[in-house]
Amino acid sequence: MTAVALARLGAPADEEEALARSLPAWDPFPEVPAALEEARARGWKLAVLSNTDRDLLDASLERIGVGFELTIAASEIGSYKPARGHWDEFFARSGADPEHHVHVGASLYHDIAPATALGLRTIWIDRLGEEADPQPDVELHSLAGLADSLDLLVP
Repeated sequence: MTAVALARLGAPADEEEALARSLPAWDPFPEVPAALEEARARGWKLAVLSNTDRDLLDASLERIGVGFELTIAASEIGSYKPARGHWDEFFARSGADPEHHVHVGASLYHDIAPATALGLRTIWIDRLGEEADPQPDVELHSLAGLADSLDLLVP
């Protein structure tokens, strides 16, 4: 939420950055570390395409406690999803084959729609029970089952 929007809601000036200040202390969902470790154990490489700043991303990754082969922060590439800059940067840095890539995300707008438009396989983490549009290849309600879904999409 922007400072202008917060001001319109009557938020005090010292609270305008409260959300951003709180992010580094947020714990991951309980199943996330184990699900990511299981995917890694099955041979999947992990990358993060984030719409945040490097310092906030690094704090989140530290709390998750799982290593990633590649991390891309919007503030470093000057592109914010759903723009395709994250995917262009990912494929340029990783050399990954799009046929063996699966994009996993929680946002239909920022993740699933643009990845689908690029012809990528997708897994949507729908923690809120929303209606899918566009339709992902796989829909999960938590990260539990991620490794099985990845293996199903790219045997």
